Amino acid sequence: MNNKIIRLTKEFRFEAAHALWNYDGLCRNIHGHSYILQVTIKGTPCANANDPKLGMVMDFSDLKKIVKHNIVSAFDHALIVNAATPHKELSETNQMFGKVLAVPYQPTCENMIADFADRIMAQLPEQISLHSLRLFETSSSFAEWYAEDQTP
Repeated sequence: MNNKIIRLTKEFRFEAAHALWNYDGLCRNIHGHSYILQVTIKGTPCANANDPKLGMVMDFSDLKKIVKHNIVSAFDHALIVNAATPHKELSETNQMFGKVLAVPYQPTCENMIADFADRIMAQLPEQISLHSLRLFETSSSFAEWYAEDQTP
């Protein structure tokens, strides 16, 4: 039974604002979202009877530490802007915005989820793999990332 592949999912929430440089719709303006990030990992439950993690693929608290440190802490209550655009000046010249995170991409839901996948994969233990991510930008709009869809 311990050689079965199991998927675990944990959900995270954070608040953030962004603006899409040169976009032709309303999202070119600074606006905010209540993001929901669902992280699904996969692996085999620990079979070592002497290990305190016996029967676990990964302790949910360990996954929480990885995601909180690498994503939630960085993005929560931040204004996310594309560093390659004049929006970056918001972080350098206007203290009114406080926490401005300049990322190397247009901060769309699609690009954010790809960034999050890279950040999470870099921190997972070797025997655990990232299966999928789902990032809700609104209650009815989300992006999905699946490991099986990625090219090496």
